Amino acid sequence: MTEQADGSAKLLATRRRKLESLREAGIEPFPHEFDGVEPIAAARAAHESLRDGEETDVRHRVAGRLAARRGQGKMAFLDLVDRSGRIQLQARVDELGPQGMERLLGLDLGDLIGVDGVAFRSKRGELTLRVEAFTLLAKSLRPPPEKHHGLTDVETRFRRRELDLMANEEARELFIVRARVISAVRRFLDGEGFVEVETPVLQPLYGGAAARPFTTHHNALNRELYLRIATELYLKRLIVGGLERVYELGKDFRNEGVDSTHNPEFTMLEWYEAYADYEDIAARCERLVAYVASEAGYSGEIDLAPPWRRETLTKAILNRTGIDITEHGDRDALAEAMTVRGLNVPPEDTWPQLVDELLSKHVESTLIEPTFLMDYPVALSPFAKRHRSNPRLVERFEAYVGGMEIANAFTELNDPDEQRRRFEEQRALAGAGDVEAQPFDEAFLEALEQGMPPTGGIGIGIDRLVMILTGRHSIREVVLFPAMRD
Repeated sequence: MTEQADGSAKLLATRRRKLESLREAGIEPFPHEFDGVEPIAAARAAHESLRDGEETDVRHRVAGRLAARRGQGKMAFLDLVDRSGRIQLQARVDELGPQGMERLLGLDLGDLIGVDGVAFRSKRGELTLRVEAFTLLAKSLRPPPEKHHGLTDVETRFRRRELDLMANEEARELFIVRARVISAVRRFLDGEGFVEVETPVLQPLYGGAAARPFTTHHNALNRELYLRIATELYLKRLIVGGLERVYELGKDFRNEGVDSTHNPEFTMLEWYEAYADYEDIAARCERLVAYVASEAGYSGEIDLAPPWRRETLTKAILNRTGIDITEHGDRDALAEAMTVRGLNVPPEDTWPQLVDELLSKHVESTLIEPTFLMDYPVALSPFAKRHRSNPRLVERFEAYVGGMEIANAFTELNDPDEQRRRFEEQRALAGAGDVEAQPFDEAFLEALEQGMPPTGGIGIGIDRLVMILTGRHSIREVVLFPAMRD
């Protein structure tokens, strides 16, 4: 056993012995409840005007984790931390008695306790609670992360998020901001007349995005099912049914690689609205992001206020690579143009995949200011309506901020016969080796044949939006429990 491992084992054994001592003394180390707790931040806020050295007779009941301890004997100071903040405790033997003082000072850092105390401001200006009574709420059998430097090891932070949250106030604040982002999204859309809905996560046929699914087996039905890669096709069936404005906030799952912007399980917002096109969706997207940024307290350098800049996909690729994708309309011609310019050409890629290669490798990173990349080739967009002035394109945009895609939107294809032809084209791409091509969805076609009004729709990646609003550069920073290798 290494010296470090031996030291850790001794610490664990010491805490175990304390646990048994508590039980032998008739003290329950894991009680059922502790009613009437107020957040530490609320207790602090109640005494903001208190002068240095000033006493009160105001009592507070708080609870949290012991984070520091100073002094011993007849008087000691401890720090208590909850989600909202930190407060200093003063323990005195004349208040608690010798036995109570000994028991309090015998607790370990990391133990959870409840405290009843009277507020005062120390002569050094620190709001403090003079402890009148305390209750052990949970004995910590493992020591907390090292207190002076916090938890800095990235692997440990992501694998043991509870330790990250315990040690790093910044991490706690980040996920509180994430919660505010999601609440603000709901407020905005509810205020715009949208109805929040829930559609199946387990689907008999996946679709709505270019991605590989996770497959599972349902024992009772004896059939293969898929974790959804998108909510799009079910939501558009609700538009057909007459709900007219719907949205869903939930998890999607894509069986793909893990990198700084991709996690196989991620949070997506999709909304669809009847009688709208992609220009209407773009305007609403700008307003939603600006509203959410304001509600979340965003203070970054990128200006998210409308209007956002616009650029066509064709010109964006042409301006950065010298290749006009409209003049190289088949796979071999586009591959040759890329090869001539010394660009990477994945040998198995189809024409749409090569266009995506040009976009992802040469355009995305240049789109720092909020930008709508408009008007995509038909082959890249099986669910988008043809452009009203150029039949080779569709009315689609992707939104980029900080060099990262955060949204994808269409004027939705509502012609069932055209949608059937697109599915056939996707089937051909799948036969050519595109594992992310759309499967043929007869149930969705039958829904379209009932009649879907002109509709606009969008998907916004919530994790990526939170990355932008919090200045993080990895999706693993903003997902509480990201996917990790063994």
